Amino acid sequence: MTRQCVVGMFGVLVASLWLVDAAIAAETFKVGVMDQQAVMEQSKAGKRALEEMKSYSMTRQKIVNADDQELKDLEQTLQDPNSKLSEQAKQEKQEQFRTKLEAYQRRLADFNREVQQKQREMVTEYARKIAAAAQAVAQKDGFQAILDKGSDAMIRIVLYHQPALDVTDRVVKEFDSQNK
Repeated sequence: MTRQCVVGMFGVLVASLWLVDAAIAAETFKVGVMDQQAVMEQSKAGKRALEEMKSYSMTRQKIVNADDQELKDLEQTLQDPNSKLSEQAKQEKQEQFRTKLEAYQRRLADFNREVQQKQREMVTEYARKIAAAAQAVAQKDGFQAILDKGSDAMIRIVLYHQPALDVTDRVVKEFDSQNK
């Protein structure tokens, strides 16, 4: 192969790469960011779900508080120096206290597990729904990607973004329209 031929092929190769690079650069890649937690807290459906979760937890907490008060009252009766309980009655009360304390601890552990399970289910369900709303916004507005920017409480995925890239409000509106 002659030197001129090699130089010519090299020139064609460079020109081809330049054209490919120019074509790629001409295609815009549109990215948005959103705050998934804000979508949950600002949307009507998200607020409703958070209230339901709070109500569920409060119901369990009221039961635990009632059990706790019952245990305190029983313990106070056992420790009262003016108590006129016989030794056998006192032992029965102590056994009753021990049994109620064990039941209280089991119930507390069960309630905590229930609340955590319900929270996990809610997070999973709403993450899926928020992703569907984000996808709809991306398709309507021509985004190739929408990233969750995270928060201080969670892993921060996006360290910096221009405020114009934030589509959280649009995702909230879409989420509300999909989840009435």
